[in-house]
Amino acid sequence: MIQSIRQTWFSNIRADVLAGTVVALALIPEAIAFSIIAGVDPKVGLYASFCICVVIAFAGGRPGMISAATGAMALLMTTLVAEHGLQYLLAATLLTGVLQIVAGVLRLGELMRFVSRSVVTGFVNALAILIFMAQLPELTGVTWHVYAMTAAGLGIIYLFPHVPVVGRMLPSPLICILVLTGVYMASGMSINTVGDMGELPDTLPVFLWPDVPLTMETFWIILPYSIMLTVVGLMESMMTATIVDDLTDTNSDKNRECRGQGIANLGAGLLGGMAGCGMIGQSVINIKSGGRTRLSTLCAGVVLLIMVVFLSDWVSRIPMAALVAVMIMVSIGTFSWESLRDMRKHPMSTNIVMVTVVAVVVATHNLAIGVFVGVLLSSLFFANKVGRLLYIGSRESDDGRSREYEVVGQVFFTSAEKFVAGFDFKEALDHVRIDLRRAHFWDITAVGALDKVVLKFRREGAEVEVVGLNEASATLVDRIAVHDKPDAEKLLGGH
Repeated sequence: MIQSIRQTWFSNIRADVLAGTVVALALIPEAIAFSIIAGVDPKVGLYASFCICVVIAFAGGRPGMISAATGAMALLMTTLVAEHGLQYLLAATLLTGVLQIVAGVLRLGELMRFVSRSVVTGFVNALAILIFMAQLPELTGVTWHVYAMTAAGLGIIYLFPHVPVVGRMLPSPLICILVLTGVYMASGMSINTVGDMGELPDTLPVFLWPDVPLTMETFWIILPYSIMLTVVGLMESMMTATIVDDLTDTNSDKNRECRGQGIANLGAGLLGGMAGCGMIGQSVINIKSGGRTRLSTLCAGVVLLIMVVFLSDWVSRIPMAALVAVMIMVSIGTFSWESLRDMRKHPMSTNIVMVTVVAVVVATHNLAIGVFVGVLLSSLFFANKVGRLLYIGSRESDDGRSREYEVVGQVFFTSAEKFVAGFDFKEALDHVRIDLRRAHFWDITAVGALDKVVLKFRREGAEVEVVGLNEASATLVDRIAVHDKPDAEKLLGGH
């Protein structure tokens, strides 16, 4: 127990504290921006980010992962806030937390195994593009000072790690923010700062219960939004956990992460914050800056609160150009450049899935829709591929009056038509034997195809013997098939 706590909390203290500080600085403008998207006061996003970060550090299933207020979740809240106000958003956040805890208890996190590698790659690449696109408003219609500061920031980020000794001790994104803030304060140049994004709160969050009627009408108002927030939040969090798994070459507990996200959102709703989820960009910043354990996530939340409440005068002076440089670094580091190189050797279906996910996510700005489309496409390609791996061979008896067919492969809705086409119904036979020892029947379409084959042979005057069904297939056939029942011809007409 003690060894486990030491490993997940205190095995990387210095790097975790510094990485958490970098993440906290990067969280501030994003939390403010997401609050504006949702149509609420900036403190709603900031309080949510603080609370979710702190709670998920203890309750989450992926050490080193950052969760906070996100753009994907904020987009789902706009209509609810516009039509019913902040209090209904807080109520929806609480219901979202409950639904996510239920999802964790039901072990729905295991559904991540249905997300293929090509979907994950497309998701990552789309996210990198969205992160870069999100920086463009800060780089358009501005003076040359902004471009110079951003370029200098990128130079610091990529060159500072090569400085002997100290380059390995301090995360370069933190140095970038500190140096550019110093240059801005010394020069007095006219560029956007964090303070221009919105007013920072000057008080600690307090416990509050949403001021809404506790009626079924309220429940039905917030339920659709809570379901959407639950699905999008869990999907993005599971994808984030998977990516951090890959970056750190470690495993995470997806079901615990589901429960942790729910507990974190319950806490956020009770402290006046909006619902959030895993943040891939901030998680990548954390990992790239050296963060590995739960301490880095906790530090990000605590430092965020300290900075926005007690050090707001200093934080408000951080130039946006510094944070833009950090986020450009994140987008470059997040994009899977190898995926472009490997497109020549990967199967066409893999490339189509990846490109489609990227296109859908970039077009809709909704990561959940992109993943859903990717999983659907992957499933269709897989079903088509497995359906083609069906072999039907046969051998004729010496007297030419009987034939034995051998079926090898999976018979289901995709391969059912091929299964029927593998038999010659016009051959004059007295007896047909269908050997299914190396086949498996998966669904009612497959059973319907078997019925069709047997009854067609019978119409041609042949006696049909079906042998070799495995236990699972035999159970399905016995329950659904009609070829072995009285009035089979009539029953097949309505099958």
